[in-house]
Amino acid sequence: QVELVESGGGLVQAGGSLRLSCAASRSSFSTNDMAWYRQAPGNQRDLVAFISSSGSTTYGNSVKGRFTISRDNAKNTVYLQMNSLKPEDTAVYYCYARPAGSWGPGTQVTVSS
Repeated sequence: QVELVESGGGLVQAGGSLRLSCAASRSSFSTNDMAWYRQAPGNQRDLVAFISSSGSTTYGNSVKGRFTISRDNAKNTVYLQMNSLKPEDTAVYYCYARPAGSWGPGTQVTVSS
């Protein structure tokens, strides 16, 4: 089991930037694919960005060109750089590890207009 803890959320104005971090508890982090999901009130949890254990990335259509996912296996950490934030990016952001099947508790991101 890999334990995950997100950080870096907060309140930001539209057009601003935030960087989220997700720290993993085990060195087996490097063999896991990692992803960021988000969930706004009343909505389903949607994929934001994905990075494989080998570093390949994919993004949700709504964040392409604005968000960047990266990982540092030496630090057991995955990042989500979020630029040009919009009010519709407001959600709780969750980190996910596969095949461990682990979720973090989430971090709130609020973008004001």
